[in-house]
Amino acid sequence: MATLIKGIHHITAIAGNAQKNLDFYTGILGLRMVKKTINFDAPDVYHFYFGDELGAPGTVFTTFPFDGARKGTKGTGELTYTAFSIPEDALDFWIDRLSKYDIPTSTVLTRFGEKLIRFEDHDGMGIELIANSSDSRKGWTYGHIPLEMSIRGFYGATLNLRSKDLTEKLLVELMDYRFIAEENGRYRYGTEGKPGDIVDIVLDPNGRHGIQSAGTVHHIAFRTPNTSTQLEIQDILLKNGFNVTEVRDRNYFKSIYFREPGGVLFEIATDEPGFAIDEDEAHLGEALKLPGWAEPQREGIEKRLPKVKLQVENYA
Repeated sequence: MATLIKGIHHITAIAGNAQKNLDFYTGILGLRMVKKTINFDAPDVYHFYFGDELGAPGTVFTTFPFDGARKGTKGTGELTYTAFSIPEDALDFWIDRLSKYDIPTSTVLTRFGEKLIRFEDHDGMGIELIANSSDSRKGWTYGHIPLEMSIRGFYGATLNLRSKDLTEKLLVELMDYRFIAEENGRYRYGTEGKPGDIVDIVLDPNGRHGIQSAGTVHHIAFRTPNTSTQLEIQDILLKNGFNVTEVRDRNYFKSIYFREPGGVLFEIATDEPGFAIDEDEAHLGEALKLPGWAEPQREGIEKRLPKVKLQVENYA
């Protein structure tokens, strides 16, 4: 029987200042801005998509930048750390690069036999870079970061939960994940167990619930190939008691949403059609793209949105 879920599609976070957000993820981390659009549910706010060359599923970190938003707090019921995959020999490069921009990092940690560092962006977003030899994706560069050192896409994500049993049941029985291993209270799951599909659960039975605002993750989206497989997983979830939304058209994919038992907002997003449907591949992310229903309001939307500029040349 074919699997319906293929790993992580994207992860979406809440941010503060839009220009600082753009500078951090394109300038410092070197991700490509593959789409500049609006939050379809709050059209006076940008929605930035950062990823590899074409924004392939499993590489796309997206943000809603609310200028002046207070900082959120990490806690239970949240995705607390987003992990990106880097080449096995790239860790020293990234430690030096982050130090150059006065970004504190953890000491080098080891997890399931792989080395990693932890740090936060300017809003307090939890980020990890995990060095490994099992990622065949080629990454992306604007030219200011050597391609051989560049981020390949997601490695995985950490869910901070008070208990794991019901979430584990959801992942394993309904979402094509399997348990891989446990280490020091961290429980690992994957579809194939490779970078781009890893979900870790860390338990904090008495932890305080996280507060969602700037520097916290809004939701994690999982991949499904197309609208047909999406409807299949929607039906499975509904039959198992999950309060799943209707299918929502996000232009570059279609989405359904529901909360997993620990409180984290999950999305199932289609791989199709992708980010090149309204821009040439060579110019992804350059223009403000609006959904059809918002196009008549373009003038007003553009006036209300803060001006931003891609300026990776400042981060060579």
